[in-house]
This record gives sequence, C-alpha cells and structure tokens, in this order.
Amino acid sequence: MTGIVSSPRAIAITYRVVLRQLVSKGRLVALSLIGAVVALVGWAVGRASYDEPWLSPEEVERLRLDDAVNTVANLGFTILVPIVALVFAAASLGDTREDGTLVYLWLRPTKRWTMAVGGWLAAITVSLPITVIPMVASAMLHDVGSDLVVGAAIGSIVGVIVYSALFVLLGLLVKNAIVWGLAYILIWEGLVAAFGSAAAKVAMRGYTSSILSERTGVDIDIGTLSQTVAIGVPLVIAVAALALSAVRLDSLEVA
Repeated sequence: MTGIVSSPRAIAITYRVVLRQLVSKGRLVALSLIGAVVALVGWAVGRASYDEPWLSPEEVERLRLDDAVNTVANLGFTILVPIVALVFAAASLGDTREDGTLVYLWLRPTKRWTMAVGGWLAAITVSLPITVIPMVASAMLHDVGSDLVVGAAIGSIVGVIVYSALFVLLGLLVKNAIVWGLAYILIWEGLVAAFGSAAAKVAMRGYTSSILSERTGVDIDIGTLSQTVAIGVPLVIAVAALALSAVRLDSLEVA
C-alpha cells in the first residue's frame, strides 16, 4: 500500500498544479492594467500643484502627504489588493473543483490541509507582484517620503495574505465566488466599513489602512488600529480561513 505523501511534497504538488492553472495571459494583463492605473494616479497626484499664497511650505507638504496616503488607501487597499487576491484565490481550488482537476489531487494520499495551503501559496505567488509593485510605484511617484512606500508595501503584503486565504475558502464554499467576492469587497469593504471603527474591525481594509496610517502619521477614518494589531490579526484570520478550507475539503464530494 502506498504511504501518505509527506506534507511538504503534498503542498508542492498542489502548488505546481494550481499555479499552472492560475497563470493565464488574460488574467495577468487585465489585473496588471488595474495596477498600472493605480501607479498612474499616484504620478498624477504627486504632480498636483499646491501653490497657494496662504499656505506655508510645511502645510503644503502635509497636504501632499495627506492626499498621497488617501489615494493609496482608497485605490490600493479598497480596489487593487482585494480584487487581485479574489480573482486568483477564488480560482485556485474553486476552478480545480469545477473542471475536475481537484479529483486528481484528491486521489493522492495527502492530508487535506496541504491542499488548502498549496492553493493559497499559488494564489499569493501570482497576486503579490501584481499588487505590491504598482502600490510601491504609486507611493514612490507621490514623492512624499519613504514612510508611504514602506506602509504601502507592508499593507499590500498583509492584504494579499489575508484576502487570499479568505477567498480560497470562498471558492470552496460557493459557486460564482467572483460575484460573491465582489459583493463583499464593494458593499462591506467599500461602504459598510466606512460607517465606523467597529465595522472596520471586521473589514480587512481597516487593518491595511491602519498599517499605512501608523507608518505615515496620517489619520484615516478606518485606520485606527495599532500596527501590531493591524498585522497580527489578519495573519490569525488567514490561518483560521485555511483551517476552515481544510475542513471544507474533507467534506467535499469531488468524484
């Protein structure tokens, strides 16, 4: 009898299979264009004029920083990061389930959590460069200092990690996961979370925005958490989502 496949090897097998399916020209081009728009807006805002006679140089710099932080938070953390993560993570195991590929992974003697982790790693492998590069470029093009660049990079990485875990789970729970995911992003993350700090604590944008706010010193309405909490809580949520994905995989009928 063939023994159970070791966990590292099982993760690697799932990772390779899922990664090949995720990397398509259409997805890469479409989502890279969104990233390019974010970077372009960063360039445009960074070139905006604040030449008002009643403003001191310090006030001008503060206005430029405020505008830069809000642009990065509103475009990057509300649109780019969650949507890119949704497209790849929801498809990572959801598509393999729909097209029958999951059956071949399922037939291997592996622990189910390794499939969840492998699919999640594949999703973040593709999502990270498509989000972090334009976010960092946008922050640099605003030309308001390194704190914005570092905050944008850390917030993007944390956002991709947690959104990807949540959307891997979503792809296993429902059909048309992209539609449900967009509804979550636009309604809850985009609107409901803006109504107050309590709602923001259960919206991932509240955590990524808090990272940016902490790094730059600029107040953001939903960015009221400490950096430790803003990084730590999403990582815990990501682990919980992957654990639930493993439970869901155990109960799926894939044959």
